Amino acid sequence: KWKIIYDSAKPHKEVLPDQWNSLNGMDHLIIIRCFRPDKIIPAVQDFITTMMGKTFIEPPTFDLAGSYHDSHCCAPLIFILSPGADPMAGLLKFADDIGMGGESTQTISLGQGQGPIAAEMIESALGSGTWVVLQNCHLATSWMPALEKITEEVIIPENTNKSFRLWLTSYPSDKFPVSILQNGVKMTNEPPKGLRANMLRSYLNDPISDTVFFTSCNKPEIWQKLLFGLCFFHALVQERRNFGPLGWNIPYEFNESDLRISTRQIQMFLNEYEGVPLEALTYLTGECNYGGRVTDDKDRRLLLSLLSIVYNDNLIHEDHYKLAPGEDYFVPLHGSYQSYIDYLRNLPAVAHPEVFGLHENADITKDNQETNQLFDGVLLTLPRQSGGGAKSPQEVVEDLAADILSKLP
Repeated sequence: KWKIIYDSAKPHKEVLPDQWNSLNGMDHLIIIRCFRPDKIIPAVQDFITTMMGKTFIEPPTFDLAGSYHDSHCCAPLIFILSPGADPMAGLLKFADDIGMGGESTQTISLGQGQGPIAAEMIESALGSGTWVVLQNCHLATSWMPALEKITEEVIIPENTNKSFRLWLTSYPSDKFPVSILQNGVKMTNEPPKGLRANMLRSYLNDPISDTVFFTSCNKPEIWQKLLFGLCFFHALVQERRNFGPLGWNIPYEFNESDLRISTRQIQMFLNEYEGVPLEALTYLTGECNYGGRVTDDKDRRLLLSLLSIVYNDNLIHEDHYKLAPGEDYFVPLHGSYQSYIDYLRNLPAVAHPEVFGLHENADITKDNQETNQLFDGVLLTLPRQSGGGAKSPQEVVEDLAADILSKLP
């Protein structure tokens, strides 16, 4: 009886045998943890969906406007970078939207010798009320104490224009000044987890979410098919990274800028050519935009093989062209922007390894790693045990929660 659960592809969905079938919630999770630790993540997602609702397992869209409104002229805004995410394009578009584009936003990538130039930029922007973006702070660790001094002593309300903002981008670094982190508005823009979330993110972000861009092509049907195929390919190459050496020999940082330039090229080529120049698009996307990052021969061959799934004549001429084995992944019929969003929202939350062209056992190592990461993260939130007579971790948490509650308005 238990072997059925042990061998199942979806053990968290199986009914437990005999008297155990009455268990649910946390008790059910403990059983899954004992038998199939690799499936704890989907089991926890089901548990959260049942207890709190689906919104708590879906990453929110990146809200730059919300973070901006939370800030003021003396509080820096800090992007905590992660592989595969590039916030700069979103930031520059947001600056344009609120009238701070062009010369009103100065950017500099920090590195050797760039610190004094950045300090001058900040000084001139304080009076004029413009924005300064300091990229890659983790590369200028020796200048960080100087930046800390500037934020504490120079950027003060008395001599700072209300419109001034200091934007910082940095990978997590132990050299980053704690005082800036404490006083600033922190944001992170991680690539979404899972094929569905990845494709949704692509469709909900600029430029695809821009109605004018989405509808301004001379061949709307072909354009939307190729666009959907490209977003599937983008999600595929990013998600394969999670499988370690089975996915890519070298984990490449494919990011949103690769997708953005490729979508613009599809539209430009379709508008300028009578036919569909698939060969040119394949070269630009596979050899330049994405392929430019790839250094391994076998990885390049794989990249072009994956691209051939979506850049081909069958996708253009067939309805419901299948992108992967099974019934779930196909190119939906030509429709409105919202119809594509609705289709994507109904895809499975967790994609089967077959979708990536891998054997189903490829999931086991990846899932075990994710389970260990989850448990390590949960354990980190527990306070360290102290000597006799001290409060238990549970009591400490309850006291802290009561204290926070009493301070709320």
